[in-house]
Amino acid sequence: MQNYQNIITIDPNIRSGKPIIRGLRITVYDILEMLSDGMKFNEILADFPQLKEDDIYAVLSYAAQKEHKLSICA
Repeated sequence: MQNYQNIITIDPNIRSGKPIIRGLRITVYDILEMLSDGMKFNEILADFPQLKEDDIYAVLSYAAQKEHKLSICA
């Protein structure tokens, strides 16, 4: 998924302006932490039924893009 801009948003009034998923109070960091702890997509989706599989892919795409930008600037 290349186009995460419609899913990952930043609202200064939600979670102190951290990147969130579709205006929900679930941050990119929250999902990345769950994945790094070994949670599977289906487990995350079961815990957060308001999420969709595309939301998790958007988080990964967002993180990859941020890492790519960091690599270019370094």
